[in-house]
This record gives sequence, C-alpha cells and structure tokens, in this order.
Amino acid sequence: MNSSKDGMARLALLGLPQDDNSTFLHGPRLAPPLIRKALFSPSANMFAETGIDLGADGLWQDAGDLPLSGLTRQDAHDVIQDGVAAILARGQAVISLGGDHSVSWPAVRAHAAQHPALTILHLDAHPDLYDNMEDNPFSHASPFARIMESGCVARLVQVGIRTLNEHQRAQVAHFGVECHEMRHGVDVADLTLDGPIYLSIDLDVLDPAFAPGVSHHEPGGMSVRDVLHIIQNFGGQLIGGDLVELNPERDLNGVTAMVAAKILREMMARCLADYAAVDSAGG
Repeated sequence: MNSSKDGMARLALLGLPQDDNSTFLHGPRLAPPLIRKALFSPSANMFAETGIDLGADGLWQDAGDLPLSGLTRQDAHDVIQDGVAAILARGQAVISLGGDHSVSWPAVRAHAAQHPALTILHLDAHPDLYDNMEDNPFSHASPFARIMESGCVARLVQVGIRTLNEHQRAQVAHFGVECHEMRHGVDVADLTLDGPIYLSIDLDVLDPAFAPGVSHHEPGGMSVRDVLHIIQNFGGQLIGGDLVELNPERDLNGVTAMVAAKILREMMARCLADYAAVDSAGG
C-alpha cells in the first residue's frame, strides 16, 4: 500500500494558492502552507483515525504549490488544470489545497479526463452554482455550474447546503444535482455512491463554531465529526479531491488550520486505502 507499482508514492498534495475569484473577502491564497504546517504540528501525530500512518515513508509526497500569483484568471485556470493533469499522468492521485473554491473547476477537468464516469461529492454550505457572479464566470461561487454545463462528470452530489436562493434552486433542477440540504439532516446512508469519486470540501460546510477561519460564516452547519464520518464511510473509490476556503486572516489561534489538517489526514488515508484495495484486486 505504501507506493504504486513502480515505486512512486501513490498520492500527491498540491497547493493551489488562488483567491482572485473570491467575492467578499480574500485570504484563501495564504492557506496551503498553513495547512501543511498544521498537518505536521507536534501537537498531533500523523496517524489517521483508520490506522494508516501517514508519516511512513513512500506513502505520499508534497508536490508544492503551483505558481499562480499575477496570472490572469484564464491563465491560472489553465496552469491548475495542466498541473493536476501532469501529476495524474505520473500515476499519482492528487488532493489539492486551496485557495478559493474556483480551483475545483480546473482540477475536476483534469480528473474527469481520466475518469469519464466521475461522481463529485461536494461538501459545502453553498451550492456554488451561480451562472455568473459579478461578471466573473470563474468565480468561486460558480465552479459547479461550469462543471455541470461542460458535461464532464456523471453526477454531482452536494451535502451540507444551507444557502439556496431561487436562482440556485433553479440551477439544481436544471443540472439534475443531487442536493442534500442541511435542514434535512446529515446521514451518509442517504448517499448512494459507487465508482470513482472526487471529493470537494469547502471548510464552510462546518458550523462556524468549528471553523471560524473561513470567509463566509454560515451558521447551522456540520460538526467536524459529521465530515469525518462521511469521508470514512461513503461508497465508491476516492480517486482525488480538494480542500478549500480556509482563510487564515479570519482564523483564531490556528484552530481552523488544525481542523483542515484533521480532515486532510482522513482524506489522504481514505484515498490511499481505496487505491490499495484496487491494486490488491488487480484493478
């Protein structure tokens, strides 16, 4: 399980320091190095709850941050897509660290090119389905509209949503999104998932009591345990994902960065375990 068949680490972490598409506040571009710092904090250890030691040699590698500063929105989009695609072409899975949620669109495009039947599991307070937010089609409020209109994924399953307005409800219906609103509760048993899964987690899916370091505080959200339970138990194979919207400029004592690191460990462990199961089965 420690590495792919050619000895290369199976998983890569890739930083996407981009927040030019944020609406309200900036700051998520600063997040990737702080999530890494929290991941290695001496106040915790590198074991996932499922027992995988992420400190073991050869399990994963840090692919660094893509150079996105000063690029146009289109150029940044292309650099992200090409950067993720290059890592996937090496046979590695990719978990990206945002950055605002706009980074999901190019990252998903790269994954969808390898997985035509891809399902996205999207945990967020917001559906991010705006057709056009503030005359910016690359907005962090619009990535899943771009993804769905492209036809590059088979399904979009959203969990934790609690900000639907009339336009976004219409978008949910238009694109056939499977939207599980927070008001109806959180139960992983309701998520009938199989095949390749891309997991996109916006930290504001959490109630602000658990994650104050985000740009958009939306009360009434999930607990950290809710999110971990979903990661550990949803069906299908986790083939990659992203963790986005940590805003260090709003964090308190680094608590949200530590929450992000906790979630990241479980994402990494789940991804590695799923690939190990496929490898052992000869897939």
